[in-house]
Order: sequence, then structure tokens, then C-alpha cells
Amino acid sequence: MENKVPEKAKLLEKLKANGFNVPEFVYVSAKKFETKDFKALEAFLDVHRESFKVIARSAHPQESEYKGGTFDSLETYADIGGIIYARNRIINLAETAKHLSIRRQQIFNNAPPIDLQEMGVIVMPFVNGSSVMAKMIHNHWEFGYCRNRNQKVQTEPHITRVPHDRSLYQLSRAIQKRLGFKCEIEYIISTEGDIHVVQAKDISRIETLEEKLSERSVRLDGVRRIRKQRNYRERSVYVMDNKAFYIDVISLCEDLVQSEAAPETRVKNIVDRVAEYEADLESFALRHQRFAVLGFSIQDSGDLYQIANHYLDDFPDQQKALSKALHNNLYKIDIFLAEADTLIARDKFRVNLCSHDAYGIDTVRNPLWCTFWHADRHDAVVRDFKRLGFKTGDTVGIDIGADDRPVVYRH
Repeated sequence: MENKVPEKAKLLEKLKANGFNVPEFVYVSAKKFETKDFKALEAFLDVHRESFKVIARSAHPQESEYKGGTFDSLETYADIGGIIYARNRIINLAETAKHLSIRRQQIFNNAPPIDLQEMGVIVMPFVNGSSVMAKMIHNHWEFGYCRNRNQKVQTEPHITRVPHDRSLYQLSRAIQKRLGFKCEIEYIISTEGDIHVVQAKDISRIETLEEKLSERSVRLDGVRRIRKQRNYRERSVYVMDNKAFYIDVISLCEDLVQSEAAPETRVKNIVDRVAEYEADLESFALRHQRFAVLGFSIQDSGDLYQIANHYLDDFPDQQKALSKALHNNLYKIDIFLAEADTLIARDKFRVNLCSHDAYGIDTVRNPLWCTFWHADRHDAVVRDFKRLGFKTGDTVGIDIGADDRPVVYRH
């Protein structure tokens, strides 16, 4: 089993040794989980048990080859059982919810194969506060503020070049100078205002769009044009119509009820239809590194999901199999949507972004676009899309005009 210390643990150790405010932590390798050698972990937990919970951060030897946020960090109880649970949960999430992301990085980013059983963890005390990501983009620092996990009234995540505390500038520059390479730094700002360094990542080998353009461009002095067009994006599109999908499932359920064939035989056709839809999502995501989702119907606002979920109540065993498939399908749809970098949907649809999703270096390289229409125009807009023949596999262009209103074209 791999016993290499992950980059994440080595950089934290170096920063702590150089006097930066890194919380006390202990790295527990996969080998120690295998041999149940928890002496160092027990000693650490004895000191920090008064907080009742800790943070277990993923720490795989190959994690630095994957984009930030691929593997999870979890709050857990400050005991051995809690740490074992958190590690198992991190591995399980990598095998399920993050499976598509890992596959896509291996295909499109040349990320290496990874043995998840080599997953170690970094254990830190839980710090109440908000997350801030800092990184130098080209020649300036950016700071991304995430929601405060303790406040009921949340502010929108935002990115700024002017942090709330100017010492973040000096601290970020000092960390980057000490490490000797461009880095992305994650801070936790405690409720008392203390700045804790909880992660640093080497991004010196990562090109951002801004750097690429600056290296291949010549700056001139002005422009004259009649019509101003500020932004344009072109993507392969997946047309998602879950309303039609549920109608299809209900139709198959109706065939089962009216059929004289054995229910257990016919329900397999329905479950296979759900699996076929999921396979189509994954296949599309693995063919297109960057893609858009056009949502005719993403989250069914009517009762179709519930109708499908209870249509076979007179056949309890078959309904149980169908309900499980439909429930899991919701997660598969979420996983697929999380891989899209462009969403075209009505305005009730929102993406829940973690700090790495919202502010990480990969977000800078491939920013998320959400273009929307208002809910009261939903039926009319979908009719227009269908009239123009939008379908999965098309290339769509989004043009952001001077009035900040998007126009979507089918190519």
C-alpha cells in the first residue's frame, strides 16, 4: 500500500514549522487504518476532545494530480470511530457522487488512475467561521468568500480583490514566498476574526485563461465599433426534459398494470429505462470536456415524479424496486449537472457551490455560466426552443449583449 505523504500534509507541516497559523493537525495514512495503528491519532484527539467534533480532510498521495474539491472534507465526532466513519464516507463519495468527476479528469486532464483504498486523512480541530480562498491570478490577488456555515442569514458568495482584512494580502504573499511557488490558499476566518491556514495547493503548473491570453496577445490603444458584444460562449448541449422522462416511466407503469405478464418481468423494463437514461448522461459527460445543459425540465414542478413513485403501489415489491431506481436517479442527475460549466434554465434553478467550486483555480480556468429565463415565461420559452429544434448534441452559442441579456443560438 502506498505510504507517500500527500502534498497537502507536507505543505501544511512546512507552513506550521515556519510560524504560520495552521491549526494543530495529524496526518493518518491509509497504512495506519489498515494496521489500526491509531496511537498518534488518539493522542491528538485526547487534546482536542473538548470541541466534540473535528474536521477530517481527504489526503490521498495522488490527490495533488486532481482538481481541488474532488475529494471531500467532513465534520465528524472527535473519536476513533468518527474518523474511521469519515474516511469510509470520503472513499464512498469518491466511488459514487465524485465518480463521474474523477473519470472526466482522467479522460480530459490526464489525471492518473487512483486506488481509493490508499486514502489517508488529515484531522484538524473544528473551527467555527467562514472559508476564504486566495490565489494570484496573473499579476493580482483574488479572494473568494464562501458562506459562513454558522449564520442563518447567508450572504451570497463573492470574489473580490479587496479582502475584508488587509493582512490577508501580506499573509498570502508571505505563504507563497515561503513555499516558493504560486499557490492557492484556503483560510478559515473564525468568528473571533482569527485567520487560520487550512490548506495550500501548488498551482504553478496550471495555466489560467487570463495568462494564456496575455502570453498570446498584443495590447493596442482603442477600438471603434457600432455594436458592442461583450461575451460569447459556445458549447455542446445536453437537452434535459425530465417531465418527458417521467411521462415515459408512467406509460411503462401503465403497461405493466394492464399486462398479463409477471410483474417482476415487466418492472425490469422500467428500471432498465431509468438505467438507460443515466447511462446516456454519463456517456455524454465523458465525450465532452465542456458542455452545456439546456433545461426544459430539470426539477419536475408537478406531480409526475410522485405519480411514477407510487404508480405500482398495488405491487409492493415492484414499486420498491422502481422507487429505489427513481430516487437514485435524482442523485445521478445532480452529479451530471455538477459537471456542466454552462446551464440554461429557468431562474428557480440554483447550483449549490462549495468553496472550491466557487473560487478554486479550476473555476478560474473554466467559469460557470448560468443563463436563465423567468418562471412566468417558462412554457413560452420552452416552446421557442422546441420550435427551433434544439436537441442533445447540438452546439449552442450564448451571446451576452451590452444590456447583459443573453441570446442563445443553435448551430
